[in-house]
Amino acid sequence: MTQQEEIIEKQGRIGELMRNHSLDAIAITNTGNFAWLTCGGANYVGVASDMGVATAVVTQRGKYIVCDNIEERRIADEEVVGQEFEFITHPWQENRRDEIIKEIADGGRLGSDVPMKGAVNISSELDSCRQSLTDSEIERYRWLGANAGECLSLTCREIQPGMTEHEIAGRLNRHLNSRGIVTNLALVAVDERISRYRHPLPTDKKLQRYAMVVTGARKWGLIVSATRIVHFGPIDSDLRRRHNAVAGVDAVLISNTKPSARMGDIFRSAVNAYESAGFGEEWRQHHQGGPTGYRAREFRVSESTEAEVVANQAFAWNPSITGTKTEDTIIATSSGPIILSETPDWPKIEAHADDTVIARPDILVR
Repeated sequence: MTQQEEIIEKQGRIGELMRNHSLDAIAITNTGNFAWLTCGGANYVGVASDMGVATAVVTQRGKYIVCDNIEERRIADEEVVGQEFEFITHPWQENRRDEIIKEIADGGRLGSDVPMKGAVNISSELDSCRQSLTDSEIERYRWLGANAGECLSLTCREIQPGMTEHEIAGRLNRHLNSRGIVTNLALVAVDERISRYRHPLPTDKKLQRYAMVVTGARKWGLIVSATRIVHFGPIDSDLRRRHNAVAGVDAVLISNTKPSARMGDIFRSAVNAYESAGFGEEWRQHHQGGPTGYRAREFRVSESTEAEVVANQAFAWNPSITGTKTEDTIIATSSGPIILSETPDWPKIEAHADDTVIARPDILVR
């Protein structure tokens, strides 16, 4: 799929949204939505904010970028080249964004993905537009997944006992950044902190025996989430039992993530797998993940989630059992899951899910 074909596909989805909700214009400011619409364009400056510094406005007549004079040149030169946006710019010291957007809407019914006075909130409707990835998005996602996985692997092979969690995170982020990948999240835990915390922000704690390294890697607006564990010396029988069990839960989640499957049923299959493995309460200690793509998680799936998987939708499941975890980002296709962040050099466990065998990341022993 060419960029032009991707643009036409997305304009078609936007047009349908406008018709279904009787909208005359749509304003897109959220960084993930902007990246989706512009085939990977970045409208952010600070990576921690979902609020972009430029707004794409789509009407029946044309497409516009509204921003201040600071952002215009970079976005025009580097983010939306060849996409036929007309720029409407205001001086940075004048907060005229909303005024200009309403002028573009020309008194018509306006939808916006961020709060805007007089506009209809269409954030959830845009979420639906993003669910099914185009061929071009899948191609970009494959590149990101492969490179994020390689950066995790390189990091886990380079770190040594005595390094702090901060140093480990820095090593991972350096590998990612050298490939043009933005760190959306970096979690590192060593030794007893792996069992103590599910969301371990890096500290000055020094590695002794084993480390868990987690990334949320972003490029073109897409996000890959993945976790790897490295152990120095032999793995004891209890950790081996726990990791084999969590790999089995992960395999069940992945194998059941098929187009048209109810997400709450996928979650229930995971709960059953925890129970069958002898760890029936562990799912209560941490969420199990859910749909991803232009957000780290679109939402966290639970047994009550009624949404159904759509073809070519991305997911990041992250089952955990105290002391260990598995996580990769996948795409659910009609011909089976694509596991984006796996790498051929990482040791695998052949985990069974009904009649399916799915390779899940093992613990790297050094």
